[in-house]
Amino acid sequence: MKLLRWTTVLCLLGVVGVAQAGNKADPNLARNLAATCANCHGTDGKAVPGSGSEALAGVEKDKLLQKLRDFRSGAKPATIMHQISRGYTEAQLELVAAYFAAQK
Repeated sequence: MKLLRWTTVLCLLGVVGVAQAGNKADPNLARNLAATCANCHGTDGKAVPGSGSEALAGVEKDKLLQKLRDFRSGAKPATIMHQISRGYTEAQLELVAAYFAAQK
């Protein structure tokens, strides 16, 4: 009986450990999410001059976040950004805005 109890406890601890490991934040998540913007806004938000796309690197986080929210809500007209921004959670948009704000 004691062996069964200890085996159960060890199995439960293993499951908890795996669950906690899966919940750890990916340190590259912000960069990876921001990389999806590179086709239009350039690598790390550094748009090619004359491309017609807005540079995102170094823009204040709050300003970028508000623009993304406005695209998502439809308050700011766009050709594609209103669709793209709806594909992200609020937390993901915050990560992306913070990432670009930190780029110089």
